[in-house]
Amino acid sequence: MGGHSHWATIKRHKGAQDAKRGKIFTRIIRELTIASRSGGDPDGNPRLRLAIAKAKEANMPGDTMKKAIQRGTGELPGVTYEEFALEGYGPGGTAVLLEITSDNRNRTVAEIRSLFTKNHGNMAEAGAVSWQFHKKGLITIEKGKVDEDTLLTLALDAGAEDVKVGEKMFEVVTDPHDFEAVKKALTDAKIESTTAEITFIPQNTVHLEEKAAEQMLRLMEVMDEHDDVQKVHANFDISDEVMEKVAAAAAG
Repeated sequence: MGGHSHWATIKRHKGAQDAKRGKIFTRIIRELTIASRSGGDPDGNPRLRLAIAKAKEANMPGDTMKKAIQRGTGELPGVTYEEFALEGYGPGGTAVLLEITSDNRNRTVAEIRSLFTKNHGNMAEAGAVSWQFHKKGLITIEKGKVDEDTLLTLALDAGAEDVKVGEKMFEVVTDPHDFEAVKKALTDAKIESTTAEITFIPQNTVHLEEKAAEQMLRLMEVMDEHDDVQKVHANFDISDEVMEKVAAAAAG
């Protein structure tokens, strides 16, 4: 299983904790604000439609959503956010790609550089690792929710590029432009997804054993907790056996 799938699984386990800290709301509010710069009408703004869907999934109050959108359209005053990517290397030579939303680029870059250095990694120049990732739509579904043949037929007919079969999950991969159509087809068929997002999928993965796996997951966690990091992507691969050992050690 690749890094994007592992990290999605780990984040679900710690989701309640994140919600308490307000991290999920903070991210969605920033995304709503930035997405609405291109227009406050979701019918003509796919990115805003997706952000609103995420906000509803997180049970964000309608007034909070409305104010975030109004700050983006300029109807309300607010902080000006800049979007950019930061890149680096983690334990074992893994590639790390961060999606950043910041109101102070210099501060954020310095803080992220420090996090890499303190967690067995190092910052890289722009373009050093981003070529190893493809921007895709990704929908994950637990195996018990649907049988493989049904999912294959539905997803591919709706425009999906691929359906990958893992031990516990199906991964439906789409071109970003086809993501909404595929997601709608699955929703209409009452197939419940675990995650559904536009993300960066690594072309190749780096296999990590216990010590490097533990260090990598720690690096992912500290990056994910930084207020300016919207998403963190990496190309690590950790076996389920090692994953369980690392999780047990962390819990114990």
